[in-house]
Amino acid sequence: MHTKNFFFTLFLMLFCSTLFAESSLDKQQFLNTQKIVKNVCMACHGMDGNSLNGKIAPKIAAQNAKYLAIQLKKFKDGVRKNAVMQGIAASLSSEDMDNLGLYFSEQKLQLSAAKTNGVGSLGEKIFRAGIESSGVPACASCHGPGGHGVPDLYPRLNAQHSEYIYSQLNVFRLMEDQPSASYASMRAISVKLTDEEMKAVADYIQGLQ
Repeated sequence: MHTKNFFFTLFLMLFCSTLFAESSLDKQQFLNTQKIVKNVCMACHGMDGNSLNGKIAPKIAAQNAKYLAIQLKKFKDGVRKNAVMQGIAASLSSEDMDNLGLYFSEQKLQLSAAKTNGVGSLGEKIFRAGIESSGVPACASCHGPGGHGVPDLYPRLNAQHSEYIYSQLNVFRLMEDQPSASYASMRAISVKLTDEEMKAVADYIQGLQ
């Protein structure tokens, strides 16, 4: 047991040293942020932001820094509802949230593969062209052709867990109050999608490189 703990600690030290070498945070900011990540973020999102289970938490590696910080602030202000995230955000300062956003934005995203929605699939059609008959716009029109998002405006989606994308579309669909224009836009889109269409586009997004 002691040997395993020693090697895990050694691995974590080497891993974090590599992260700092590539970070734009200064040393003290990095150490403070690293401590927060290890104590409250790692269990769900992983030390590098590549969560392993989309039913529990999304991948946040390589996500836009400002977008991540804004989402943490929305959790803290109660604009976004999630008991776990609201509890975590409540203890974070504005500087903590900005630094966490920067930290995770600089991590390498682990790519994934779609299960069935590849080239020529329903998922690709929805993402790239939308659904004209039901007034659904192309996802790419806001999130970009590769799903890499638009800094400060729209989040990065590529390689995201399909389960998380699907669950969020359902959150938007069932949302009664829209606290912002972006939420209202996503609700207007999600209510026009069938369950099959949501699952298809979510699967396609998971495979985007």
